[in-house]
Amino acid sequence: AMLQSQQYWLPVLHQPVFCKEFIVSAKAQTKLIAHCEGEQKHQIEEFKKATSVQMLIGPEGDFTPFEIELALANGFTPVTLGATRLRAETAGVVAASLLCI
Repeated sequence: AMLQSQQYWLPVLHQPVFCKEFIVSAKAQTKLIAHCEGEQKHQIEEFKKATSVQMLIGPEGDFTPFEIELALANGFTPVTLGATRLRAETAGVVAASLLCI
């Protein structure tokens, strides 16, 4: 697919881990969290020039308030993927696409 679409960026996908474990061990230059709570968020496109990004995409039903607070306390920046609420399996693909464009 990368050859066909003439793309040169392949996101690295890892095995699933528990949310808390991921949050406290994240070491990327840019750490982002997409959640559905009403706080002020950045547009994800603001971070497309970042060289190292770790992205938290919420599960169906969103993150718990504790998970959101833990992420913010560990340097994650809240972002929006747009005006439409996306399914969890779609949101990761959308986020990768928006960071790549």
